Amino acid sequence: MAYQDIGWVCLDELLRIGADVAAVVTHRDDPREEIWFRSVAARAREAGIPVLEPASVNAPDVKARLASLAPDFLFSFYFREILKPDVLAIPSRGALNLHGSLLPRYRGRCPVNWVLVHGETETGVTLHYMEPKPDTGDIVAQRAVAIAEDDTALTLNRKLGDAARALVGAVFPALLAGTAPRVPQDHARATTFGGRRPEDGRIAWAKPARDVSNLVRAVTHPYPGAFTTWRGAKLFVWKATPIGRLAHMVPGRLAAVSGDGMLVGTGDGGLLVERVEVDGGPEEDATDFARRVGLRPGDELGGDAC
Repeated sequence: MAYQDIGWVCLDELLRIGADVAAVVTHRDDPREEIWFRSVAARAREAGIPVLEPASVNAPDVKARLASLAPDFLFSFYFREILKPDVLAIPSRGALNLHGSLLPRYRGRCPVNWVLVHGETETGVTLHYMEPKPDTGDIVAQRAVAIAEDDTALTLNRKLGDAARALVGAVFPALLAGTAPRVPQDHARATTFGGRRPEDGRIAWAKPARDVSNLVRAVTHPYPGAFTTWRGAKLFVWKATPIGRLAHMVPGRLAAVSGDGMLVGTGDGGLLVERVEVDGGPEEDATDFARRVGLRPGDELGGDAC
């Protein structure tokens, strides 16, 4: 069961090492979503593997189809639906999930975005046994990934994909042999985060510049984006860099416009805004935008978010 680019990578690695994949369950692409990742369905069909794209994997007919395959293992690689206990019970040797964090930290949805929002310097991938409660099962293996200051959700996703491929390739033979480790999670160390909505990208200028920058890189392309308001319209900020503490800066107020971008005050330091887009318009350099619309030092952005 797989989706997104990490799902593609993990399936590709299983095929590369000769795993006997009986079927692939995936999602139909949502036309409202920016599809930036490779197609799991296309990779499976290329390999001659039956593909299921059900509305729900927990539907009785789908469960019956999966049970008829009598699988040894069930793998979930960035599959978006929570599996019910009777689906988890189908494989004779266990159901395993690949999660995009170093469990037990960052359980739940959107871990790649949340680690960036919180300014983490390390994350990773975890292969663990699945239980009815998501992300709580015994750990089989983990791979750590360093987060660079200029990583975005897209670049970090690609790093996690490389780590996931290495992990799957290394641990699958041990799973087959029955020698893979199984380590209970320390639930006392767990942190859990929910899904994110486009509205969660609203910039609060009263926060420190580093926090605002972290939000921008967490939700920049291909995600919905961080935004403020300007003349009643959404102004998306696609790229920004935090600047050190500067005197006489007011949160949300434009301090300067230069060839490098627009310098905007925050609760601590300045934010150099480099790429922007007015809702419904083209993306452009912030300098070009400011000069085109006549933005000047002292003008306010997103006053309602301060």
